[in-house]
Amino acid sequence: MKSKTRFPADRGLAGRMLFTVFLIGLLYAAVIALLIALKINLAFILVIAAIIMFIQYYASDKIALYSMGGKPVTREQAPQLYGAIDRLVALANMPMPKVAIATTDIPNAFATGRNQKNAVVCVTTGLLRRLEPQELEAVLSHELSHVAHRDVAVMTIASFLGIVAGFMTRIFYFGELFGGMGGGRGGRGRNNQGNAAVFMFAMMLFSMLIYCISFVLVRSLSRYRELAADRSGAILIGQPSLLASALVKVTGEMSRIPVTDIRKSQHFNAFYFAPALLKGASVSNLFSTHPTLEKRLDQLSKLDAQMRKSLS
Repeated sequence: MKSKTRFPADRGLAGRMLFTVFLIGLLYAAVIALLIALKINLAFILVIAAIIMFIQYYASDKIALYSMGGKPVTREQAPQLYGAIDRLVALANMPMPKVAIATTDIPNAFATGRNQKNAVVCVTTGLLRRLEPQELEAVLSHELSHVAHRDVAVMTIASFLGIVAGFMTRIFYFGELFGGMGGGRGGRGRNNQGNAAVFMFAMMLFSMLIYCISFVLVRSLSRYRELAADRSGAILIGQPSLLASALVKVTGEMSRIPVTDIRKSQHFNAFYFAPALLKGASVSNLFSTHPTLEKRLDQLSKLDAQMRKSLS
């Protein structure tokens, strides 16, 4: 049973996570029912998919750290960072996560892990160099909110069907590409090969459709969870303006990062505090992992006004 933190509960996020898992469950049922009706052996696909899911769920923190070049650091190596996280976890009443630093000039941070006891918070050297101590705490509060809400675990589960569908698409693609080259003679053989090719192509399209639906659902949840983490993180520290300041700095500094570095980091945008985007790119579309900067700042501005009003 997870411990209750002092991060404010977000019913909107909880409802969306539940609804997303429900819809993903319906997609699971549809896929399995169709494959059973077509008398397709599910064993191989499900075993491979289950292995991928197991590794992704139980080793998500290690995979993310390795992929982004993050390395665990000790308290002696990063006293300022540890001090900030110490204050926040004490304030939030949650366990101390593992702490890591990624050596890159891209100013960013991320948190991952399946629960509070198996979480890691990683910041980049670019972020540490650019932000003031209080702004850094605001970003860390945002990341710890993800851990407290367990939305990282839900995102992992929600993305699982996309992994299965992507895997199936590859199987059917190569089956259509290389299958039907032998077996059968004359007209009957050609008819069988033609039917098999049509079947493979139809299944490939179906798998792609399932992948696209799963992709959209996960992206929609991802955008909302960022807004939820902004709100909860800002409420915990009591100063939304600090998080807004950090957002503006981080987003503004992205334009100074070399294009090659940005391209390498774009694959991990769903993890990041702010998306790594090429200059002129827009996140205000169906496929973005984050809400627009304007939307995030507007929410923080309204929250700041509400908090000031309640104190007056």
